[in-house]
Amino acid sequence: MLTIRILAKRTAPAVAAAARAQAKAPAVRLYSSRILPTSASVPACASRLAIGGNVYRALQTSATLHNIVPYKLADIGEGITECEIIQWFVKPGDKVSQFDKICEVASDKATVEITSRYDGIIKKLYYQDSDIALVGKPIVDIEIEGPSAPDTLAEEPALSSQVSSTPAELPGSVSKNHAADRTGDVVYATPAVRRVARENAVDLRYVAGSGKGGRILKEDVLQFVEEQRSEPAAPAPEPSTAEQPFVQANASSAAPEISLSSASAVVTREDRIVSLSPIQRAMFKSMTDSLGIPHFRFKDEIELDALMQARQRINEYLVELSDGAMSKMTYMPFFVKAASLALTKYPILNAKVAAEPGAPPKLLYRAAHNIGVAMDTPGGLIVPNIKDVQTKSLMDIAAELRSLAQRGKSGAIASTDLKGGTFTLSNVGMIGGTYLSPVLVDSEVCIGAIGKVQRLPRFETVEIDSRSVERVVPRHILVTSWSADHRVVDGATMARFAVLYKKLLEHPEIMLANMK
Repeated sequence: MLTIRILAKRTAPAVAAAARAQAKAPAVRLYSSRILPTSASVPACASRLAIGGNVYRALQTSATLHNIVPYKLADIGEGITECEIIQWFVKPGDKVSQFDKICEVASDKATVEITSRYDGIIKKLYYQDSDIALVGKPIVDIEIEGPSAPDTLAEEPALSSQVSSTPAELPGSVSKNHAADRTGDVVYATPAVRRVARENAVDLRYVAGSGKGGRILKEDVLQFVEEQRSEPAAPAPEPSTAEQPFVQANASSAAPEISLSSASAVVTREDRIVSLSPIQRAMFKSMTDSLGIPHFRFKDEIELDALMQARQRINEYLVELSDGAMSKMTYMPFFVKAASLALTKYPILNAKVAAEPGAPPKLLYRAAHNIGVAMDTPGGLIVPNIKDVQTKSLMDIAAELRSLAQRGKSGAIASTDLKGGTFTLSNVGMIGGTYLSPVLVDSEVCIGAIGKVQRLPRFETVEIDSRSVERVVPRHILVTSWSADHRVVDGATMARFAVLYKKLLEHPEIMLANMK
């Protein structure tokens, strides 16, 4: 509290009675110790002071209030309790206005840009890049002018934060004396690009972005890595403290150039510890929880020749359409729809174990067939699901799969696409592998994995001159691998489901006849 003392003579009131009373009373003045006579002694806490027949009164005023508001990370729903700080757009001392971008955070479900709710000055950052911020805890302090914010406003969680003015250095990042100039501390890049940079120990502040608005693309990072590999390594007189240069993974110059994944293209000279991404942390937790579920596994072969012919005719029809919305249908819509039709007959595989502490376990039979499809995105494994597959046609399913794939590549999968799944299919065969062992999550009791299609010899019985003759013919074989929660699903039920699923795919006319 700042006290200002001012010498001022009280003016006479306009009313006559007040004027007469003032004439009889000693003069009352506002005093300031700076202009009072030096002989006057002003008590420290005096409110009235009499000097030479005059009465002086102290006047106190307050300076403008500057309140520091802790800005908390809001609860963004979906059970998210923490987020990773991707990058900061401000530093301590910066002036911000409402809706100015403060930082970018990523959870296991989405990436969000956080904006300010106040006009003020950034005073403190609680986290640095790649730190984990907890929901409901302060992430940045903002000094605002004016009276204190109401308690309800101050306690309201806010999607806003910031870090220290010097971003954390990545292990093995480029040294400060690198030939390339720094492009600035604010980096515009998607989580997928940041993941590639972390895997290659690249400091994105040194990478020039070629995307819109200077955004760094994956190609920019890989080009930067190639440039580092082609440049001679700088001498390091003190290996214990000097940063290590990039090293080519394959030193053989005679070997043909092969396009390797970014994760294995570059290695460093020393071990390094990298924090798990939000998606990896979510996978770590869910797979750890899955260890308590006894898995029953079942594998079977499916001949796809008839389905391949049906799909070819459908694609020919799509080419003839003039709208151009879809020109090709993959096998996945057939796999998804066949699973939904089989679940109609065996609904226990679409159920969920409801086990409350202290209560007997129960089964929740779910009416909707929300079938999840595992996707390998640049940011990691995600499992969005197609809602109400039991009401959708093959064309509807194909359109949704296409939309999910496009959003997955750009990291734009919505949280609503990731929740509410009741059954999962994983088409790992697109990458490779024949016999698989999918792992359940605790919210489902069955999951299927689809291997690659192989052209293999099989026996076929034919009638030749009224005689049954066996001959070897080529067939396109697909292996499906199933895992079920053996606490509630017995082996016979899983086997019957798999047999029906096989029949629907080997005889697509039966599948089409049962579709609504």
